[in-house]
Amino acid sequence: VQLQASGGGLVQAGGSLRLSCAASGRTAGAFSIGWFRQAPGKEREFVAVCNWNGGRTDYADSLKGRFTISRNNAKKTVYLQMNSLKPEDTAVYYCAAGGWLRPNDYDYWGQGTLVTVSS
Repeated sequence: VQLQASGGGLVQAGGSLRLSCAASGRTAGAFSIGWFRQAPGKEREFVAVCNWNGGRTDYADSLKGRFTISRNNAKKTVYLQMNSLKPEDTAVYYCAAGGWLRPNDYDYWGQGTLVTVSS
């Protein structure tokens, strides 16, 4: 499975962005897909995850209500809708396949997309 994250950019505080994670490979639709983020000088942290059909999701407690993960298996793409963005959301966002809450559980990683939220 190969993953390509996109959709990052510069946004003002209070704005929104939608990240996309395009998966390729015959079995891409069978994997859970998660989003993580890593800010400069900080460890990678869990953001959200959904199972293979999007029917089950989990979120970091601090992000519930602002971020929404969804999935379109026909397009082999998982989305992360981010609303009411804050400067502390600034980070490189990664998508990954095959795990749930912990980074070490994942088998495949995308290259990351940078989100910068200005105050």
